[in-house]
Amino acid sequence: MIKLLRSLLRKQQLTGENILESQGHCSTCNQEVSFIAKNAWLRDHFLCSKCGSIPRERALMQVIEQFYPNWRDLIIHETSPGNRGASIRLAQECKVYRPSQFFPDQKLGTEHNGMRCENLESMTFGDESIDLHISQDVMEHIFNPAKAFQEIARTLKPGGAHIFTVPLVNKMGASKLRAKMRNDDSIEYVEPPIYHGNPIDSQGSLVTMDWGYDIVKCIFDATGLFTYTLYIDDVNKGIRAEYIEVLVTVKPNVVK
Repeated sequence: MIKLLRSLLRKQQLTGENILESQGHCSTCNQEVSFIAKNAWLRDHFLCSKCGSIPRERALMQVIEQFYPNWRDLIIHETSPGNRGASIRLAQECKVYRPSQFFPDQKLGTEHNGMRCENLESMTFGDESIDLHISQDVMEHIFNPAKAFQEIARTLKPGGAHIFTVPLVNKMGASKLRAKMRNDDSIEYVEPPIYHGNPIDSQGSLVTMDWGYDIVKCIFDATGLFTYTLYIDDVNKGIRAEYIEVLVTVKPNVVK
């Protein structure tokens, strides 16, 4: 993939042409569209001509439809939703869609600026009350991911799932801690701080973990649940980029 990105970048620099362009079906706006990239970092720049979605959003929506084709009739909670792509389609078409953000100065479980205030490490949802938890590039910003995974498992209905994207930057290498919270709530930086964009905080969101494929073991150790790691590469659906995996943690529907 890195060699491909370098080749595409050289092509754009030499010719001024688009890095990549294709025609096909966008899973986030459910239309026939063009997909165009003018920048070699396809993960953020291979855009849908109609809705502006990016590859990981389209991959997420395709997996939701594949695993849960009845998603419109389910209770869906999305943490830190975006303002385009899968978040918009879920909000528009799902009968019970509950978006949330974590507002440190607000009481958990209350509504603020049209969003429910929730901390993934200590959610106020009842046991087995959510069909699908959705998160897009959130789990690399959690200080206690094991607790967050436990809370997700607790609140999932049997047969439900956590469907999410997270950049698996370490791939086959071990996941690596970047920052942790001390007992006095101050932050200890294990690695130089890196921040990603945050729609409710101009400072951005601190990256606390560089995840690898061993994230599935971390989830199992915390919850006892198995996780599928799905990689889709389909340029006709606008799904081509680095760190494009979609993960699905399923809570079994146990017959009693």
